[in-house]
Amino acid sequence: MTANDGCGAPVQTATDTREDTKGQVVLAGKVTGSEGPVGGAFVRLLDSGGDFTGEVVTSPEGDFRFYAAPGTWTVRALHRTGNGEASVSADGPGVHQLAVAVA
Repeated sequence: MTANDGCGAPVQTATDTREDTKGQVVLAGKVTGSEGPVGGAFVRLLDSGGDFTGEVVTSPEGDFRFYAAPGTWTVRALHRTGNGEASVSADGPGVHQLAVAVA
């Protein structure tokens, strides 16, 4: 992974839902807009209390991925074309998919 625009947030690649997560919780998904996938969006991970936990930049295909602990999480996407968010309850290991639409 590489940094984008000097902000230090890593650029993402797609995650296969059949991926062996080696017992880890993986929050993965895609950011889309009115014209399809949104690359270069900043995606923030917020814990159940709404506190900032981490940030990544979507791949050109709009993909993002976080490694997290089990629990309830909110993913917020920020892009010049709009913002959006989605929540997920990740009760155990594996890939937990999210779709975030920005408008």
